[in-house]
Order: sequence, then structure tokens, then C-alpha cells
Amino acid sequence: MNWKYRVNEALSEFAGFQVKRVGKAGHTSAAPSVAPDDLVRPPADPGADRLLVAPVFVLSPVRSGSTLLRAVLNAHSMLHAPHELHVRRLAVGFGTPLAEKAMDALGHNQADLEHLLWDRVLHRELVRSGKKHVVDKTPANAFAFQRIAACWPDARFVFLLRHPASIAKSWHEADPDRRNAEEAALDALRYMKATQRARRALGGLTLRYEDLTESPEDQTRRICDFLNIPWEPGMLSYGEQAVLRKGLGDWKDKIQSGTVQRGRALPAPEEIPEVLRPICRTWGYLPEPADRRP
Repeated sequence: MNWKYRVNEALSEFAGFQVKRVGKAGHTSAAPSVAPDDLVRPPADPGADRLLVAPVFVLSPVRSGSTLLRAVLNAHSMLHAPHELHVRRLAVGFGTPLAEKAMDALGHNQADLEHLLWDRVLHRELVRSGKKHVVDKTPANAFAFQRIAACWPDARFVFLLRHPASIAKSWHEADPDRRNAEEAALDALRYMKATQRARRALGGLTLRYEDLTESPEDQTRRICDFLNIPWEPGMLSYGEQAVLRKGLGDWKDKIQSGTVQRGRALPAPEEIPEVLRPICRTWGYLPEPADRRP
């Protein structure tokens, strides 16, 4: 602990203020960062610390059909599936050493407080919807599956897969000026690998986008069985729903038909980029080479 920190701590305790370096004109102090992994732990008292019961998380890569799945699930009378919420990016800062000491006396570290905030945000959405279960389908959650599982030990996970080459092509087409085909494949692969790590570590239900669009009733029945809720035919005719394509506030497209439509044809094996071939084999979209088969 350096002398500046000790002086500020004393000023905070006895005078109620701190000395801070003046920032550049027009700049504000940095926002707090999300708590480091070594502070993450399950709730000490789940009954008091969590308002949500068994929240549902759809973990998937980008451009894998999660928006379609969200619309289908949200059409169920018991499921509230809002737009991507990114709650894992919400951070809590103490502001002063006194606040940190006060929270420590209550048994809370920074990660605990962030978990309380995340839970409250999702619970508010659920209560306002009037439904029973909340579903969050933010693709970036795949990178934080351990944190999510620690925050909600009773969480349920649905893994949505899609042919990796189709994901990469769609990711490129979504913003070709931002990333070329090769860059899109590499960037999308990060999400695929994160989703696969989550599948290995967590229990849950795995769906394929192709199966969902080919046999929507069968697949939605599988979901309902997994969630222990009755299947509803309205899931297959979810009506006109707004879709967020390029970030919050950009309501560009709408699903007009109100029914699940078939996806594009699968890429031929020779069309699959080399960098995506291993994950294609892992997910069963490409057979193992003959020399590797048992």
C-alpha cells in the first residue's frame, strides 16, 4: 500500500473525501471493471441472494439462429426471452474504501454484488413480463459460462449449434466491410470454441439450427420436455416479431411470416474453410478422416 493510498484512506474515513488527479477536459473517470475470476463464488445464501429460480441460458455462437430460437421461446406463455441483455458486462465499483469495508462486513465482495445486480435486472424483466421463466440468449455469454453457472447454480443451459461454415458465411455477410471471409471465420470460431467448452463443462440440452428449421415441432417439444413445461403450438406461429440485427436500437428487420422457415443448404465439404474443419468434425458436420476412424 503506497502513501497516496494511505492518505486517501485516512481522508475518506475522517473527512469524507478523497484527493484525485484531475482528468483531461471532457473526460470522466473510468468505469469499474467486472470482478476478477478469483472473487467469483456461488451465493452464500441462495434463498436470500437470488430472486430468479432456474433461469435459462441459450449458449451459442453468433449467427447460429439464436434470434429465431428466442422468438420461438418467447411465444410460449411461460417463457420470457428478451433481447440480448449482456448483464455479464455490468460491473460494480465501491467508490470509497469505506464502502468496500462496509460490504465486506456484510460478507460481499465485488463479484457477489455484481451477481446481485445481474439477478435483479433479469428478475425485473421477468416480473414485468408476467411470465414464469426468463431466457437469456446473449451469444457472448459463452465466454463467461463459468461465471454464469457460479451466479446461478440452478441455471439451465440450452446449446444451439449450426454448421460452422454457415455461421462464418453469415457473420461475414452481416458486415462485409468490417471483416472479410477469413476474418469472419476466425472471429466466429472463437464463439464456437467457447460454446464447445461450455458444452463439455455443463449439463444441458443441445439443439441444431438445421433440426430446428427442418422439424420445429419435434425440437420445440424437446426444449419443453427439458424445461419441464407443456408444449404449446403457438411456438411454431410466433407472429411478427422485431429482430435486433446490428445492436440495440437498430430495429431493421422483422420476421414477417410468423412460422419457422428452413435454413440455407449446408455447405459442401470442399467449401468448408480449413480452419473450421476440426470444429465441424467435433460437432458432427464433417466425418473423421478414414485414417482416424477406429
